[in-house]
Amino acid sequence: MKVITTIKDMQVEINKQKSQSKSIGFVPTMGFLHDGHLTLLNRARQENDIVVLSIFVNPLQFGPTEDYSTYPRDFERDRALAECEKVDFLFYPSVEEMYPHPSSVKVFVEDRTDVLCGKSRPGHFDGVATVITKFFNIILPTKAYFGKKDAQQVAVIEGLITDFNFPIELIPVDIVREEDGLAKSSRNVYLSPEDRKQAIVLNKSLIAAKTAIADGERNCTNLISLISKMITYGTNGIVDYVEILTYPQLKPLENLEGTIIIALAVKFTKVRLIDNIILEIH
Repeated sequence: MKVITTIKDMQVEINKQKSQSKSIGFVPTMGFLHDGHLTLLNRARQENDIVVLSIFVNPLQFGPTEDYSTYPRDFERDRALAECEKVDFLFYPSVEEMYPHPSSVKVFVEDRTDVLCGKSRPGHFDGVATVITKFFNIILPTKAYFGKKDAQQVAVIEGLITDFNFPIELIPVDIVREEDGLAKSSRNVYLSPEDRKQAIVLNKSLIAAKTAIADGERNCTNLISLISKMITYGTNGIVDYVEILTYPQLKPLENLEGTIIIALAVKFTKVRLIDNIILEIH
């Protein structure tokens, strides 16, 4: 595995691989790798000649009150995990390398951001779309791998690829969970022991909604109420949102049909957790 820290060196390596007609699988991350990331890398390894992992904590996607400075970082640990997953190139640029001067052009996401996390994080997905556009242009991947835990991000990237005509295949990968059902996340390390015990209610509430739908429930208000009550009475967390939308368009539903997402966010003592379930309703 080769660690690369400059855009120029990354482009030189990519051009070498492209000249040999090799397929490139790309997994963008902010580091502090967990099993969810490793699942993306494993999938990319199976499906491509070359695997590129990026580790970059992107300041553009953090708001002024969010956890950029305290976001967990452990590069040596991440490097060892990447080597175990047989990553070919680990792209590890600095903020100065990615943003050497104030940008004259940024990506503004027009749609799919006024709901879910985007509603309370203005500008977040503009930052995501801007950095991913830069990565796509630097790495020129054949396939790009994103986890469905950040389902709104997947929807935004799907729109980015489609609208900007990137010749890239988006590969959404299912959520990786702990044995008790909690979605794996770099932020889980901030959960207190008590919050960690309670956090399993998030997935349980989604399963309860799925069961209710299977039993014939089609009223979104009832389903949202079911989830909210389970979280409110089963945890000390504060519900940020519970929403049911079309997917990946992320539009409100009149009738519960087609591909939908049931998504939630809950604020615990030191961390805000998200989870979701995507269903086909016939």
